[in-house]
Amino acid sequence: MNMYDSLFSPSCVLNEQLARQLFELMPDGQIVIAIVDKEGHYWPNDTEAFSKLHLSESFLTELQHKIDDGHEPVITQVDDCSIIAAQLCTEKTRCGYILMALPQHSPEATLVNGDLIEIVLSQINLIARLIEKNNLLYELQVKHFNAHVQRQTLVN
Repeated sequence: MNMYDSLFSPSCVLNEQLARQLFELMPDGQIVIAIVDKEGHYWPNDTEAFSKLHLSESFLTELQHKIDDGHEPVITQVDDCSIIAAQLCTEKTRCGYILMALPQHSPEATLVNGDLIEIVLSQINLIARLIEKNNLLYELQVKHFNAHVQRQTLVN
């Protein structure tokens, strides 16, 4: 297996692009969001706050298994923080998972806001789909441009 495969995989590139776009919009200190790929790479909006959550690898793996089994979004509690996790995917790419942490939220407050949380998760998936479509359109334009340049070269 090539050690660079995961770095140049479509989901890795898409996750990085999504993180840049999404985290630019996020307010500071309110919510911790992490994009997690299938290999366990993380893109958190606030690295320090994410590390303070002290989420174990086994806990994260358990969340991923629940999501893969069709139970999403997964809502759980760690100390005084509500953790919400869901699948991150587009029409062509299964990117991984979205992990959202709501510090100082009780389980009751999280459940009351469940519809709003699902809307936010859906919007994140929508942003990923739009980025993917933009990438595909760009690739198509480059291919057409290259084909046009090659035809012009043959004619001359």
